[in-house]
Amino acid sequence: MARVLVSGGGGFVGKALCQALIKRGYEVISVARGEYPELSKLGIKLIRADISRSLEPHYPEIGSLDAVFHTASKVDMWGRYEDFYATNVLGTRHMLQAAQALNAKRFIYTSSPSVIADGSDACGIDESKPYPKRHQAYYPATKAIAEREVLAANSEPGIATVALRPHLIWGPGDRHLIPTIIERARSGRLVQIGDGSNLVDLSYIDDCVSAHLCAFDALAQSSTPAGRAYFISQGQPVKLWEWVNQVLALNGLAPITRRIPASVASGIAGVLELISRIRPGMPEPLFTRFLVAQMSTSHYFNIEAARRDLGYTPKISVEKGLESTFCSAARH
Repeated sequence: MARVLVSGGGGFVGKALCQALIKRGYEVISVARGEYPELSKLGIKLIRADISRSLEPHYPEIGSLDAVFHTASKVDMWGRYEDFYATNVLGTRHMLQAAQALNAKRFIYTSSPSVIADGSDACGIDESKPYPKRHQAYYPATKAIAEREVLAANSEPGIATVALRPHLIWGPGDRHLIPTIIERARSGRLVQIGDGSNLVDLSYIDDCVSAHLCAFDALAQSSTPAGRAYFISQGQPVKLWEWVNQVLALNGLAPITRRIPASVASGIAGVLELISRIRPGMPEPLFTRFLVAQMSTSHYFNIEAARRDLGYTPKISVEKGLESTFCSAARH
């Protein structure tokens, strides 16, 4: 029976992954900052810890491992660089150190396509696209540092690493993407940025978890995926703002009627960021330049490498995902 460690077990991806690993019959240990009784009920061993600090004091409690899934990260659009660095970079280093110290042979890292985002359209690109010289926000900047360190660690003896880049993860249990859309629409703060023609990839939570399990299996069977990053999505790009309006309609909300050109929105965002930086506590601006770029440009990816090397095949269509997400929400 495999013994695996999952960081961020209380998060959207981490919790779904823990549940899938338990279904496989694995022994699962979760490292997270909070208490999650629902995980304990599943038989998951919980270790309360802050990964921005060394996990060495917890090594005896964790014990020997077969693999580590590192899903925890700071994903906010705004905040202090030090906070992003502590979680996304230092946290990743500490997870790598724990994996090596506890003899884990496989390390699967949940990265992001934003590590290669440069503010321009990304249409059907593959993993050969390089990191930009400069990132638009602290989140992608620190995720890129962490991804590079994870892939570099593959050269260390005894451990094989892989980085997955799922894009816009959503579905039942989502506490960020869809809730933010709905909250902004209800408060009258949701505005379409750009002309609405931009295409984007989505990653339904079940397919995202499947990609992680595929990577786990593939690393045990072949050296091909080791030291590599892979884009993950449903392989079905959608017009972002049409999809947003579908989400609104399924929640009884009116479609977006207000629009703003991307260039204007970017200029306003720059001013809002400046104001936020000089205000006490650096409150989050209404929108940032990074968010404007993400909402107004096309970004969809070639997932053939994941299909070929990991055996990953997305199974949930966007239409089925919408149905499952909101039928599930209605039942609860």
